[in-house]
Amino acid sequence: MDQSDSSKPARVNLRTPDVMAAVQAQVESHYRSEIVEKLRAGGGTLSCDGVTVRLAKQFGFCYGVERAIDLAYAAAKVFQDRRLFILGEIIHNPEVNEQIVALGIKNLLGKDKEAEVQDLRGDDVVIVPAFGTDVGTLARIKELGCQIVDTTCGDVMSVWKRVRQNASDDVTSIIHGKASHEETKATASRAVVSGKGHYLVVLTLADTDYVCNYIRHGGDKAAFLEKFRGAFSEGFDPDRHLRRVGVANQTTMMRGETEEVQRRIEAAVRDRDGAEPAKQNFRFFDTICGATQERQDALKEMLDSRMDLLLVIGGYNSSNTSHLAEMGEAKLPTYFIRNAGRLESRQRIVHFDQHAKQEIATENWLPERPVTIGLTAGASCPNNLIEETILRIYELHGISAQQLLGATVARN
Repeated sequence: MDQSDSSKPARVNLRTPDVMAAVQAQVESHYRSEIVEKLRAGGGTLSCDGVTVRLAKQFGFCYGVERAIDLAYAAAKVFQDRRLFILGEIIHNPEVNEQIVALGIKNLLGKDKEAEVQDLRGDDVVIVPAFGTDVGTLARIKELGCQIVDTTCGDVMSVWKRVRQNASDDVTSIIHGKASHEETKATASRAVVSGKGHYLVVLTLADTDYVCNYIRHGGDKAAFLEKFRGAFSEGFDPDRHLRRVGVANQTTMMRGETEEVQRRIEAAVRDRDGAEPAKQNFRFFDTICGATQERQDALKEMLDSRMDLLLVIGGYNSSNTSHLAEMGEAKLPTYFIRNAGRLESRQRIVHFDQHAKQEIATENWLPERPVTIGLTAGASCPNNLIEETILRIYELHGISAQQLLGATVARN
Protein backbone atom coordinates (compact mmCIF):
# COMPACT_ATOMS: atom_id res chain seq x y z
CA MET A 1 0.00 0.00 0.00
CA ASP A 2 1.22 3.51 -0.79
CA GLN A 3 1.68 5.07 2.64
CA SER A 4 1.15 8.53 1.16
CA ASP A 5 -2.52 7.83 0.37
CA SER A 6 -5.53 8.74 2.48
CA SER A 7 -5.73 5.28 4.06
CA LYS A 8 -2.56 5.93 6.07
CA PRO A 9 -3.49 6.14 9.78
CA ALA A 10 -3.59 9.66 11.16
CA ARG A 11 -0.75 10.51 13.49
CA VAL A 12 -1.95 10.45 17.09
CA ASN A 13 -0.18 12.39 19.83
CA LEU A 14 -0.08 10.08 22.84
CA ARG A 15 1.94 12.44 24.99
CA THR A 16 -0.72 15.04 25.76
CA PRO A 17 -0.56 16.51 29.29
CA ASP A 18 -3.71 14.78 30.52
CA VAL A 19 -2.73 11.37 29.15
CA MET A 20 0.82 11.60 30.49
CA ALA A 21 -0.37 12.71 33.92
CA ALA A 22 -2.53 9.60 34.13
CA VAL A 23 0.30 7.45 32.76
CA GLN A 24 2.79 8.83 35.27
CA ALA A 25 0.48 8.03 38.16
CA GLN A 26 -0.08 4.49 36.90
CA VAL A 27 3.60 3.84 36.17
CA GLU A 28 4.64 5.16 39.58
CA SER A 29 2.08 2.92 41.28
CA HIS A 30 3.63 -0.08 39.53
CA TYR A 31 7.34 0.69 39.70
CA ARG A 32 8.14 3.44 42.24
CA SER A 33 10.22 2.77 45.37
CA GLU A 34 10.58 5.06 48.38
CA ILE A 35 13.63 3.21 49.67
CA VAL A 36 15.43 3.30 46.32
CA GLU A 37 14.67 7.01 45.95
CA LYS A 38 16.15 7.59 49.40
CA LEU A 39 19.29 5.70 48.42
CA ARG A 40 19.58 7.49 45.08
CA ALA A 41 19.12 10.91 46.68
CA GLY A 42 21.75 10.10 49.27
CA GLY A 43 24.06 8.70 46.63
CA GLY A 44 25.34 6.14 49.07
CA THR A 45 24.87 3.05 51.13
CA LEU A 46 22.21 1.88 53.53
CA SER A 47 23.39 0.47 56.86
CA CYS A 48 21.33 -1.12 59.60
CA ASP A 49 22.32 -3.50 62.40
CA GLY A 50 25.49 -4.79 60.76
CA VAL A 51 24.00 -5.20 57.28
CA THR A 52 25.13 -2.72 54.62
CA VAL A 53 23.70 -2.47 51.11
CA ARG A 54 25.71 -0.47 48.62
CA LEU A 55 23.86 0.58 45.46
CA ALA A 56 25.70 1.49 42.27
CA LYS A 57 25.46 5.19 41.36
CA GLN A 58 23.73 4.34 38.08
CA PHE A 59 21.23 1.50 37.90
CA GLY A 60 17.79 0.49 36.72
CA PHE A 61 15.49 2.10 34.15
CA CYS A 62 17.14 4.25 31.50
CA TYR A 63 15.39 7.01 29.56
CA GLY A 64 14.72 4.78 26.56
CA VAL A 65 13.04 2.13 28.71
CA GLU A 66 10.99 4.74 30.59
CA ARG A 67 9.85 6.21 27.27
CA ALA A 68 8.87 2.81 25.86
CA ILE A 69 6.85 1.95 28.96
CA ASP A 70 5.18 5.38 29.02
CA LEU A 71 4.13 5.03 25.37
CA ALA A 72 2.73 1.53 25.90
CA TYR A 73 0.69 2.69 28.90
CA ALA A 74 -0.44 5.77 26.95
CA ALA A 75 -1.54 3.63 24.01
CA ALA A 76 -3.66 1.51 26.36
CA LYS A 77 -5.39 4.68 27.60
CA VAL A 78 -5.85 6.46 24.25
CA PHE A 79 -6.95 3.43 22.22
CA GLN A 80 -9.29 1.79 24.72
CA ASP A 81 -11.82 0.94 22.00
CA ARG A 82 -9.29 -0.80 19.72
CA ARG A 83 -7.30 -4.01 19.78
CA LEU A 84 -3.71 -3.50 20.95
CA PHE A 85 -0.73 -5.68 20.06
CA ILE A 86 3.01 -5.60 20.62
CA LEU A 87 5.85 -7.06 18.58
CA GLY A 88 7.41 -9.16 21.33
CA GLU A 89 8.53 -8.02 24.76
CA ILE A 90 8.53 -4.26 25.37
CA ILE A 91 11.83 -4.70 27.26
CA HIS A 92 13.72 -7.65 28.72
CA ASN A 93 12.11 -7.79 32.14
CA PRO A 94 9.44 -10.41 32.88
CA GLU A 95 7.65 -8.43 35.58
CA VAL A 96 7.30 -5.37 33.34
CA ASN A 97 6.12 -7.54 30.44
CA GLU A 98 3.48 -9.08 32.71
CA GLN A 99 2.20 -5.57 33.45
CA ILE A 100 2.00 -4.85 29.71
CA VAL A 101 -0.09 -7.99 29.22
CA ALA A 102 -2.32 -6.88 32.10
CA LEU A 103 -3.06 -3.68 30.15
CA GLY A 104 -4.75 -5.85 27.51
CA ILE A 105 -1.89 -5.68 25.01
CA LYS A 106 -1.44 -8.98 23.14
CA ASN A 107 1.89 -10.32 21.95
CA LEU A 108 2.47 -11.00 18.24
CA LEU A 109 5.95 -12.54 18.49
CA GLY A 110 7.95 -14.92 20.65
CA LYS A 111 7.07 -17.89 22.81
CA ASP A 112 4.20 -16.06 24.54
CA LYS A 113 2.50 -14.78 21.40
CA GLU A 114 -1.29 -14.64 21.47
CA ALA A 115 -1.92 -13.76 17.82
CA GLU A 116 -0.26 -13.71 14.41
CA VAL A 117 0.70 -10.71 12.29
CA GLN A 118 -1.59 -12.02 9.55
CA ASP A 119 -4.52 -11.77 11.99
CA LEU A 120 -4.20 -7.99 12.21
CA ARG A 121 -6.85 -5.59 10.90
CA GLY A 122 -6.43 -2.06 9.67
CA ASP A 123 -7.97 -0.56 12.81
CA ASP A 124 -5.58 -2.38 15.16
CA VAL A 125 -2.82 -0.68 17.14
CA VAL A 126 0.65 -2.24 17.05
CA ILE A 127 3.41 -1.26 19.48
CA VAL A 128 7.02 -1.57 18.33
CA PRO A 129 9.18 -2.39 21.39
CA ALA A 130 12.27 -0.54 22.56
CA PHE A 131 14.54 -2.86 20.55
CA GLY A 132 12.77 -1.97 17.30
CA THR A 133 11.71 -4.57 14.75
CA ASP A 134 12.93 -5.81 11.39
CA VAL A 135 11.99 -3.96 8.22
CA GLY A 136 10.00 -6.88 6.80
CA THR A 137 7.66 -7.09 9.79
CA LEU A 138 7.26 -3.32 9.90
CA ALA A 139 6.40 -3.22 6.18
CA ARG A 140 3.71 -5.88 6.60
CA ILE A 141 2.08 -3.92 9.42
CA LYS A 142 2.16 -0.70 7.43
CA GLU A 143 0.57 -2.45 4.45
CA LEU A 144 -2.33 -3.47 6.67
CA GLY A 145 -2.84 0.17 7.67
CA CYS A 146 -2.44 -0.43 11.41
CA GLN A 147 -1.80 2.41 13.83
CA ILE A 148 1.85 2.06 14.85
CA VAL A 149 3.17 3.19 18.23
CA ASP A 150 6.93 3.16 17.82
CA THR A 151 8.87 3.01 21.10
CA THR A 152 12.25 2.20 19.49
CA CYS A 153 15.16 3.60 21.50
CA GLY A 154 16.94 6.54 19.89
CA ASP A 155 20.34 4.92 20.44
CA VAL A 156 19.19 1.89 18.45
CA MET A 157 18.02 4.10 15.60
CA SER A 158 21.46 5.75 15.54
CA VAL A 159 22.96 2.34 14.77
CA TRP A 160 20.40 1.82 12.02
CA LYS A 161 21.49 5.07 10.41
CA ARG A 162 25.09 3.84 10.29
CA VAL A 163 24.36 0.42 8.83
CA ARG A 164 22.00 1.90 6.23
CA GLN A 165 24.82 4.20 5.14
CA ASN A 166 27.13 1.19 4.94
CA ALA A 167 24.61 -0.62 2.76
CA SER A 168 24.20 2.38 0.46
CA ASP A 169 27.98 2.47 0.03
CA ASP A 170 28.14 -1.31 -0.53
CA VAL A 171 30.01 -1.81 2.74
CA THR A 172 29.41 -4.95 4.81
CA SER A 173 28.35 -4.27 8.40
CA ILE A 174 30.07 -6.51 10.94
CA ILE A 175 27.71 -6.33 13.91
CA HIS A 176 29.05 -7.10 17.38
CA GLY A 177 26.10 -8.64 19.16
CA LYS A 178 23.89 -11.66 19.67
CA ALA A 179 22.41 -12.86 16.38
CA SER A 180 19.21 -13.98 18.12
CA HIS A 181 18.65 -10.69 19.97
CA GLU A 182 15.69 -8.61 18.78
CA GLU A 183 17.79 -5.47 18.46
CA THR A 184 20.47 -7.19 16.40
CA LYS A 185 17.85 -8.71 14.10
CA ALA A 186 16.32 -5.27 13.58
CA THR A 187 19.73 -3.73 12.89
CA ALA A 188 20.77 -6.51 10.52
CA SER A 189 17.60 -6.04 8.47
CA ARG A 190 18.68 -2.45 7.82
CA ALA A 191 22.19 -3.42 6.72
CA VAL A 192 20.80 -4.48 3.35
CA VAL A 193 19.24 -1.72 1.24
CA SER A 194 17.82 -2.20 -2.27
CA GLY A 195 20.00 -5.22 -2.92
CA LYS A 196 23.16 -3.54 -1.67
CA GLY A 197 25.11 -4.23 1.50
CA HIS A 198 25.58 -7.30 3.66
CA TYR A 199 26.04 -8.11 7.33
CA LEU A 200 27.86 -10.58 9.54
CA VAL A 201 27.20 -10.92 13.29
CA VAL A 202 30.08 -11.75 15.65
CA LEU A 203 29.49 -12.42 19.34
CA THR A 204 32.90 -13.16 20.84
CA LEU A 205 36.51 -12.16 20.37
CA ALA A 206 37.11 -15.74 19.19
CA ASP A 207 34.54 -15.13 16.43
CA THR A 208 36.33 -11.89 15.63
CA ASP A 209 39.72 -13.59 15.38
CA TYR A 210 38.25 -16.17 12.98
CA VAL A 211 36.97 -13.35 10.76
CA CYS A 212 40.29 -11.49 11.01
CA ASN A 213 42.20 -14.58 9.92
CA TYR A 214 39.92 -14.88 6.89
CA ILE A 215 40.39 -11.21 6.06
CA ARG A 216 44.16 -11.62 6.16
CA HIS A 217 44.59 -15.02 4.54
CA GLY A 218 41.31 -16.20 3.06
CA GLY A 219 40.37 -19.79 3.79
CA ASP A 220 37.68 -22.42 3.56
CA LYS A 221 34.53 -20.57 2.53
CA ALA A 222 32.22 -23.48 3.33
CA ALA A 223 33.67 -23.80 6.83
CA PHE A 224 33.29 -20.05 7.37
CA LEU A 225 29.64 -20.08 6.33
CA GLU A 226 28.94 -23.11 8.49
CA LYS A 227 30.54 -21.49 11.55
CA PHE A 228 28.40 -18.35 11.19
CA ARG A 229 25.22 -20.06 10.01
CA GLY A 230 22.24 -17.86 10.85
CA ALA A 231 24.45 -14.84 11.47
CA PHE A 232 24.91 -13.36 7.98
CA SER A 233 22.84 -11.89 5.18
CA GLU A 234 21.44 -13.86 2.29
CA GLY A 235 24.07 -14.27 -0.42
CA PHE A 236 26.94 -13.29 1.87
CA ASP A 237 30.28 -14.39 0.41
CA PRO A 238 33.31 -13.88 2.69
CA ASP A 239 35.63 -13.78 -0.32
CA ARG A 240 33.77 -10.76 -1.74
CA HIS A 241 31.96 -9.14 1.14
CA LEU A 242 34.83 -8.74 3.59
CA ARG A 243 36.68 -6.41 1.22
CA ARG A 244 35.02 -3.29 2.67
CA VAL A 245 33.64 -3.53 6.19
CA GLY A 246 32.22 -1.35 8.92
CA VAL A 247 31.81 -2.34 12.57
CA ALA A 248 28.52 -1.63 14.33
CA ASN A 249 27.12 -3.12 17.50
CA GLN A 250 24.16 -4.12 19.57
CA THR A 251 23.95 -1.09 21.84
CA THR A 252 24.00 -3.11 25.07
CA MET A 253 27.33 -4.88 24.54
CA MET A 254 30.41 -4.19 26.65
CA ARG A 255 32.15 -1.09 25.31
CA GLY A 256 35.63 -2.49 25.88
CA GLU A 257 34.82 -5.65 23.97
CA THR A 258 33.24 -3.77 21.05
CA GLU A 259 36.31 -1.52 20.89
CA GLU A 260 38.52 -4.62 20.83
CA VAL A 261 36.42 -6.11 18.02
CA GLN A 262 36.89 -2.99 15.93
CA ARG A 263 40.60 -2.76 16.77
CA ARG A 264 41.24 -6.33 15.64
CA ILE A 265 39.22 -6.04 12.44
CA GLU A 266 40.82 -2.72 11.56
CA ALA A 267 44.27 -4.28 12.07
CA ALA A 268 43.34 -7.21 9.82
CA VAL A 269 42.15 -4.90 7.03
CA ARG A 270 45.31 -2.81 7.40
CA ASP A 271 47.51 -5.91 7.23
CA ARG A 272 45.74 -7.05 4.08
CA ASP A 273 45.45 -3.72 2.26
CA GLY A 274 48.09 -1.41 3.72
CA ALA A 275 47.56 1.68 5.87
CA GLU A 276 46.16 4.10 3.28
CA PRO A 277 43.72 1.76 1.49
CA ALA A 278 42.51 0.54 4.89
CA LYS A 279 41.16 4.03 5.58
CA GLN A 280 38.70 3.48 2.73
CA ASN A 281 37.97 -0.17 3.47
CA PHE A 282 37.25 0.02 7.22
CA ARG A 283 34.67 2.05 9.14
CA PHE A 284 33.82 2.28 12.83
CA PHE A 285 31.25 4.29 14.74
CA ASP A 286 30.83 4.31 18.53
CA THR A 287 27.24 3.24 19.01
CA ILE A 288 27.28 1.86 22.57
CA CYS A 289 24.22 3.06 24.47
CA GLY A 290 25.06 5.84 26.93
CA ALA A 291 22.92 4.32 29.68
CA THR A 292 24.61 0.95 29.24
CA GLN A 293 28.01 2.57 29.58
CA GLU A 294 26.96 4.60 32.63
CA ARG A 295 25.82 1.45 34.42
CA GLN A 296 29.01 -0.40 33.53
CA ASP A 297 31.16 2.54 34.68
CA ALA A 298 29.22 2.86 37.95
CA LEU A 299 29.61 -0.83 38.69
CA LYS A 300 33.31 -0.72 37.85
CA GLU A 301 33.73 2.09 40.39
CA MET A 302 31.73 0.25 43.03
CA LEU A 303 33.74 -2.93 42.52
CA ASP A 304 36.82 -1.04 43.69
CA SER A 305 35.28 -0.80 47.17
CA ARG A 306 35.16 -3.60 49.73
CA MET A 307 32.09 -5.81 49.43
CA ASP A 308 31.35 -9.39 50.40
CA LEU A 309 29.14 -10.17 47.41
CA LEU A 310 27.18 -8.60 44.56
CA LEU A 311 23.55 -9.05 43.54
CA VAL A 312 22.61 -8.15 39.96
CA ILE A 313 18.87 -7.82 39.35
CA GLY A 314 17.17 -8.11 35.99
CA GLY A 315 15.70 -10.30 33.29
CA TYR A 316 17.88 -13.24 32.39
CA ASN A 317 17.55 -12.42 28.67
CA SER A 318 18.66 -8.83 29.24
CA SER A 319 21.96 -8.29 27.46
CA ASN A 320 23.04 -5.21 29.41
CA THR A 321 22.22 -6.91 32.71
CA SER A 322 24.15 -10.06 31.81
CA HIS A 323 27.23 -7.94 31.16
CA LEU A 324 26.93 -6.37 34.61
CA ALA A 325 26.88 -9.87 36.06
CA GLU A 326 29.98 -10.78 34.05
CA MET A 327 31.80 -7.76 35.46
CA GLY A 328 30.91 -8.77 39.00
CA GLU A 329 31.86 -12.41 38.53
CA ALA A 330 35.38 -11.36 37.64
CA LYS A 331 35.80 -9.67 41.03
CA LEU A 332 33.74 -11.33 43.79
CA PRO A 333 30.87 -13.75 44.47
CA THR A 334 28.07 -12.53 42.19
CA TYR A 335 24.47 -13.69 41.94
CA PHE A 336 22.30 -12.75 38.93
CA ILE A 337 18.68 -12.84 40.14
CA ARG A 338 15.34 -12.08 38.55
CA ASN A 339 13.68 -10.82 41.72
CA ALA A 340 13.69 -10.92 45.52
CA GLY A 341 11.92 -14.27 45.55
CA ARG A 342 15.19 -15.91 44.50
CA LEU A 343 16.65 -15.09 47.93
CA GLU A 344 15.01 -18.14 49.46
CA SER A 345 16.77 -18.03 52.82
CA ARG A 346 20.02 -17.01 54.47
CA GLN A 347 21.33 -20.40 53.43
CA ARG A 348 20.01 -20.69 49.86
CA ILE A 349 19.81 -18.43 46.79
CA VAL A 350 18.53 -19.32 43.31
CA HIS A 351 20.31 -17.43 40.56
CA PHE A 352 21.06 -17.56 36.84
CA ASP A 353 24.22 -19.29 35.68
CA GLN A 354 25.19 -17.67 32.38
CA HIS A 355 27.42 -20.56 31.39
CA ALA A 356 24.82 -23.26 32.03
CA LYS A 357 22.09 -20.87 30.81
CA GLN A 358 19.74 -21.90 33.59
CA GLU A 359 18.88 -21.12 37.18
CA ILE A 360 20.92 -22.92 39.81
CA ALA A 361 20.86 -22.95 43.61
CA THR A 362 23.80 -22.01 45.81
CA GLU A 363 23.95 -22.89 49.49
CA ASN A 364 25.53 -20.80 52.26
CA TRP A 365 25.68 -17.73 50.03
CA LEU A 366 25.18 -15.06 52.71
CA PRO A 367 28.08 -14.34 55.11
CA GLU A 368 27.50 -13.60 58.78
CA ARG A 369 27.27 -10.00 59.97
CA PRO A 370 28.88 -7.57 59.53
CA VAL A 371 28.25 -7.95 55.81
CA THR A 372 28.37 -5.54 52.86
CA ILE A 373 26.29 -6.41 49.80
CA GLY A 374 26.65 -4.60 46.49
CA LEU A 375 23.55 -4.14 44.38
CA THR A 376 23.01 -3.11 40.78
CA ALA A 377 20.33 -3.60 38.15
CA GLY A 378 20.06 -3.54 34.39
CA ALA A 379 18.47 -0.73 32.38
CA SER A 380 15.22 -2.70 32.15
CA CYS A 381 14.80 -3.34 35.89
CA PRO A 382 12.20 -1.23 37.74
CA ASN A 383 12.86 0.32 41.13
CA ASN A 384 10.18 -1.71 42.88
CA LEU A 385 12.11 -4.93 42.17
CA ILE A 386 15.26 -3.33 43.57
CA GLU A 387 13.36 -2.28 46.69
CA GLU A 388 11.90 -5.75 47.15
CA THR A 389 15.41 -7.19 46.98
CA ILE A 390 16.73 -4.72 49.56
CA LEU A 391 13.80 -5.47 51.86
CA ARG A 392 14.38 -9.20 51.44
CA ILE A 393 18.07 -8.88 52.34
CA TYR A 394 17.15 -7.16 55.59
CA GLU A 395 14.17 -9.42 56.22
CA LEU A 396 16.56 -12.38 56.20
CA HIS A 397 18.32 -10.63 59.09
CA GLY A 398 15.12 -9.82 61.01
CA ILE A 399 15.13 -6.10 60.08
CA SER A 400 11.81 -4.49 59.05
CA ALA A 401 11.04 -1.91 56.36
CA GLN A 402 10.16 0.62 59.08
CA GLN A 403 13.60 0.22 60.61
CA LEU A 404 15.18 0.69 57.19
CA LEU A 405 13.41 3.97 56.48
CA GLY A 406 14.99 5.34 59.64
CA ALA A 407 18.40 3.85 58.91
CA THR A 408 21.55 5.70 57.97
CA VAL A 409 22.23 6.58 54.35
CA ALA A 410 25.90 7.36 53.76
CA ARG A 411 27.60 8.64 50.65
CA ASN A 412 29.86 6.26 48.77
